[in-house]
Amino acid sequence: MFPHRHSRRVASPILLAAAAIIIAAIAAPIGAQAKDSFSACEAEAGLAVLASPLTPWKGAPLRVVFTAETAQKGVLTLTGPDGKVAVTSEERHGGPPYFWFAEVASPSTGTWIATLARDGVDSSCATVKREFTVAKTAGAAPRATSKSVWPIRGAWDRDTENLYSAWIEKLFDDPIEAAPSWPALHEVLRDKSRNMLFNHLGLAEDEKKLIMQPDCADLPYFLRAYFAFKVGLPFGYSKCTRGGGGKAPRCPQWFNIQKEDASNGGNDQKPAQTASNSLFGVFETAAASTSTPRQTRPAGLVPGFGYYIRTVVANAVHSGSGRTAADDSNTDYYPVPLTAGTLRPGTIYADPYGHVLVLVKRVAQTSEAAGVFLAVDGQPDGTVARKRFWRGNFLFAQDASLGSPGFKRFRPIVADNSGTLRRLTNSEILKDADYADFSLEQSKLGVEDFYDRMDDVMSPEPLDPNHAIKEAITALEEQVNTRVTSVENGRKYQVGGGTEVAIPSGPAIFETTGAWEDFATPSRDLRLLIAIDVVRGFPDRVARRANRYAMPKDKSVDDVKSELQSTLASEIADRKVSYTRTDGSKWTLTLKDVIDRSKDLEMAYNVNDCVEVRWGAAEGSEEASTCKRHASSAQRAKMEDYRPWFHERRRPLRQ
Repeated sequence: MFPHRHSRRVASPILLAAAAIIIAAIAAPIGAQAKDSFSACEAEAGLAVLASPLTPWKGAPLRVVFTAETAQKGVLTLTGPDGKVAVTSEERHGGPPYFWFAEVASPSTGTWIATLARDGVDSSCATVKREFTVAKTAGAAPRATSKSVWPIRGAWDRDTENLYSAWIEKLFDDPIEAAPSWPALHEVLRDKSRNMLFNHLGLAEDEKKLIMQPDCADLPYFLRAYFAFKVGLPFGYSKCTRGGGGKAPRCPQWFNIQKEDASNGGNDQKPAQTASNSLFGVFETAAASTSTPRQTRPAGLVPGFGYYIRTVVANAVHSGSGRTAADDSNTDYYPVPLTAGTLRPGTIYADPYGHVLVLVKRVAQTSEAAGVFLAVDGQPDGTVARKRFWRGNFLFAQDASLGSPGFKRFRPIVADNSGTLRRLTNSEILKDADYADFSLEQSKLGVEDFYDRMDDVMSPEPLDPNHAIKEAITALEEQVNTRVTSVENGRKYQVGGGTEVAIPSGPAIFETTGAWEDFATPSRDLRLLIAIDVVRGFPDRVARRANRYAMPKDKSVDDVKSELQSTLASEIADRKVSYTRTDGSKWTLTLKDVIDRSKDLEMAYNVNDCVEVRWGAAEGSEEASTCKRHASSAQRAKMEDYRPWFHERRRPLRQ
């Protein structure tokens, strides 16, 4: 990916006035921009810097991030107008892109110097500097324009893509063992310690009850749009079919911030959302109404953005947007090769059955642990959670009617000579030096080949089989704990007076809207059952790919397999999870209990059942004694009809 660098974008330049955002290679310095050593090194691949806020002033924290394409040791320092170093950061994040981040909570007025000193780099660019002027008062913020949802100040290229990746990684960064979860995306964006673009525009835009509760399909678009809005980059989306009848989804219409959909996103793909009283008002819960008059985008930059996301984008995109055919150029996403260099934060994963995740971090393999890719997804109840790549979370299948699953990136949006926005085609991406990462590799892989290939990408060196099985068990444990939250949301719905929820018919149990989507768990339970199978079968997998593992020299494959089976038995017996029963009391299960209840979990996704039933509690047991609610016999009969899908670990094809 990104083999060399050149400049070819046609777009409005980013104005690098003394207090503007600074992104390398997008524009030349003008106005009051101070001279520095950065410009001479702009030709270096992936070297970019971003300062926030857009117009630095003493009343707001000064945040600076540097990105680089290759792994280098480096130290980032911020030096104040008095010549003293205010902050030093030696921690390098990412990989790739790699980045350094530093922040001064209360910067004094005057010229600040951001210096990145790197080892192993050509001497002329080993130390690069950027100067920023911090003003006494906030400067003029961007203003709304009639020609675009937000003004465009820059272009998508390698630098902005790397900065986007750095923003994504920092937004969701936590220790690998943390398995963080948030009630909604806005909870993450409101966290000043995570969001390096917090109040970036100087409009207090992140302090005015921002509401963002995207589902899995919305999440990549919300993140991409938020970054583009803050930084001033192009953004667009397609209206796509969901596929079916042996055909992949197709996207006949494309809209962007300069070419808005006259129907305001009202394509009935999702229930309409009413406007919010908050400034952003993004995707607040509201009853759908087909009689609600169509609205127009409100005046003002921030309210207009909120409306655009809530009403236009959220009502248009869906999971089919990510499952388009790999060779289709008329799409929002394009497939990439499976390498550590291409699977960067911000890359999406579209599974064949309608789930979408966003990569947020790569953790490189060490002598002690396997390499890991971490991703976040949105759930129908608004929850955003981080999870690791493994077979239980990232489903893969090859079927023409399902479209093309796998890892994909947002298709670059550029401006032509007239300023009209368009998307690069697959062939253009392949020839573009800033990208050059279009690939049909994944569409040619069988299921086992895909997962084998990903194992090799995450951990190029042979794995210790005992460590590997423990990490698989940990991934299953994380998935079970995620289900605890989902089922608890259903219990709260019941306790709060929720009425019986109608069960959809046929394959629609996996794709619907309303309370069933919010609180029932058919898709999540199917994934959990697959995850259980993966862990159960791990000793056999090691035996099948013995050359992939660091097998002890004095032990046979059968010996190792037997040891792994013993490790599996002891680990699942020791690990515990707890859920809240109907009466509010806690009940603890071992991971072994959950695995042993696989058959019961085939019929445990109905929100109308009590939580005890949803965790497979045996009828008449002490655990089940607090159960007060059951799905109707008619609904149970439907579930019996659908049970083969769960028992056979397959999702029905769309008709």
